[in-house]
Amino acid sequence: MKVLVAVDKNPESQMALRYTCHLLEHFDADVDALYVKPDVVEMAAEGAYAPFFTKGDVERSIDSEARKVEDEIIEACEICLGGKVPCQPQIVEGGDPAEEILNVAEDGLYDLIVLGSHGRSSLRGFFLGAVHAKILHHARQPVLIVRNFREIQRILVAYRGSQCDQGALQFIAPLFARKKPEITILHVQETERGESPEFAEACVLTGEETLKELGFSPIKKLAQGDFVEEILKDVAVERYDLIVLGAYGHQRPKYLKMISDEALNLARLTTRPVLVYRDKGED
Repeated sequence: MKVLVAVDKNPESQMALRYTCHLLEHFDADVDALYVKPDVVEMAAEGAYAPFFTKGDVERSIDSEARKVEDEIIEACEICLGGKVPCQPQIVEGGDPAEEILNVAEDGLYDLIVLGSHGRSSLRGFFLGAVHAKILHHARQPVLIVRNFREIQRILVAYRGSQCDQGALQFIAPLFARKKPEITILHVQETERGESPEFAEACVLTGEETLKELGFSPIKKLAQGDFVEEILKDVAVERYDLIVLGAYGHQRPKYLKMISDEALNLARLTTRPVLVYRDKGED
């Protein structure tokens, strides 16, 4: 597995790299930590530095910052190397950060993109900035958003029974085959959409059987109501360490492969790490 961790000068992204190293400990994976250097001309034009700074001053400051971030990456990578997982920094020149991350992920055939969140919002979740939202919408591989550093012992799969959700189960199984965390599979019967109790029961049973075939003994749950609200309620009570869901429900978009509103809202509103799955082989 090839994993791309997007990092910057914020401590949250460095924490995301350490989190990734612990997650993949002794797993057959390679980790690259990508830092996108700010564009010198753009930074100078925006007045990001003091007005008396020359273009050369800005360039030297950006280069100095990049070296500092690279040193921090190398330090964090020691955790990966201790777990027998290769890890190295990758620095690219300035541009739109989301575009650069997406391009590197696509060109490098990465299997997973990892992002750190950037601070707590005034509501109940964390900030989901423009870079995060753009990557969630346009990435062609699963995206993991890390909120805090905690061992993954309990996982919640928000399961709608779609092909994408089935793919999510197949994706996480080898990741956690060694650590064997407790996995709960929760299906929300969305009565406003006309979903029947029979369909809901059959759906959660399908997910349960899939996980059993993959070597897990999942807990299955059913709820009724709004998908996002019911998932958030369960997370608040049960204190899961990771939420997993497919990027699409049953109504997957035909042309613009943007994730569902439900997936985006869960990623935005929860205080837990979230893995949003999509098949990187999709057109």
